[in-house]
Amino acid sequence: MNERITIEPGKRSGQPCIRGLRITVWDVLGWLAAGVDEETILADYPELEAADFRAIFDYASRVGRRVAL
Repeated sequence: MNERITIEPGKRSGQPCIRGLRITVWDVLGWLAAGVDEETILADYPELEAADFRAIFDYASRVGRRVAL
């Protein structure tokens, strides 16, 4: 698992977060899907880093490949 994505049972209901922050992978993907660009997200959330986006995309692509049987 990517070291930038953390999962802690008591934080954000165990959702995948960025580097232990309370910002989830799904929060960021939702903002991007709504049309907010990376630069705006970084300006609004200075605790995020540009490299976090690659980790978010990597995590989402891996979770999306899982097949439910």
